[in-house]
Order: sequence, then structure tokens, then C-alpha cells
Amino acid sequence: MRIVNDEDTLCNCTVIHEEVVRRVRKGISKDEQLQKAAELFKVCADPSRLKIINALILNEMCVCDIAALMDMTQPAVSHHLKVLRQSELVKYRREGKVVYYSLSDEHVSNIFYQSLLHVSEEKFMRG
Repeated sequence: MRIVNDEDTLCNCTVIHEEVVRRVRKGISKDEQLQKAAELFKVCADPSRLKIINALILNEMCVCDIAALMDMTQPAVSHHLKVLRQSELVKYRREGKVVYYSLSDEHVSNIFYQSLLHVSEEKFMRG
């Protein structure tokens, strides 16, 4: 396996490929969308929140059940759920006194599974 140093990754040319820049500029996402995506990644950067998402992929759950699963206090779980709710990753429904949480839509599970696939591939590629 070849060891790559930082100098190998630096571009030493000064030529700007105008057609490439023009084509990419037309297709690149809007700054507002990128900002929202960055905020999404910040929310998902917490392993506890990812574990909650993982649990909710498997089943709708109430705060008490999530707290028991994760061995966390209900206030701590509620805080994570609030952040996930504000980011529109989870939704809730009330049934009497019980509030059940679930994923907002299929995109959330897709993002979760794609991230797991990515880190699994990296490990496989290195190993």
C-alpha cells in the first residue's frame, strides 16, 4: 500500500479549467440549502441522537422506552428529541397521556443507513 503525504494531495498547477468551473457553478446547491444541510449534520453529530434515530427506525417509541433503552434520564432523552424535532427529523403523536415519537419521513432512515454504509466501506477498504 502506498503511503500518501500531504504534498501528494496539493495541486501545483495554476490553470483554471473555466468550462468545469462554469458547469459546476450552474449545478451547485444554493447557500441556503447548504446551510440547512450543515445544520442537519451538526444535529446528527451526536451519537445519542443517532442511536435514537436508529431505535425509531425499528419502532415508534415513547420517551420512557427510549430512556430505558439508552440508559439515560427522561429529561436528557427529551432534550435530544427536542433537537431532532426542531430539525424535522422526528415527529410525535399523542395517545392519551403518552407521546410517541417516530421518524419524520423515509429520508431520515436513508441518511442514517447511508452513513453506516459509508463508514463500513471505509473500514473494509482500510482493513
